[in-house]
Amino acid sequence: MTENTGARHGGVPADRGRTTVADVVVEKIAGMAARDVPGVHALGSGFARSMGSMRERMPGAGSGKSVTRGVSVEVGELQAAIDLEIVVEYGVSITDVAGEVRESVISAVERMAGREVVEVNITVSDVKLPDEEDEGEERQRIQ
Repeated sequence: MTENTGARHGGVPADRGRTTVADVVVEKIAGMAARDVPGVHALGSGFARSMGSMRERMPGAGSGKSVTRGVSVEVGELQAAIDLEIVVEYGVSITDVAGEVRESVISAVERMAGREVVEVNITVSDVKLPDEEDEGEERQRIQ
């Protein structure tokens, strides 16, 4: 009688294949993690956000905001590098928000995608003032 140790096929399950994580997966994880940080108004530059809002109104373009707008990544087998472009709310500490975004993105990508994040570069492209309307809000009001 033989004992079943789970090693019939040799080695641990992780040694029996390769997992590939697409760049877009890491982009979405990073985008969601960055948006969840208080003080982040939006991701992407004003131009990118206005172009995105026009695309979203086109039939068949899908619903909701693009999660990957303002996010670019380089993903390898073990590591990832992430660039983010954010718009912050007026009155918040930009350095504090950037630090929290960096922590949130690193934690989410490492936990969900299993890639070591070697860098998160953040560009603050704008500040959302209290009396400013978003480009999308202004267009909706005009229509």
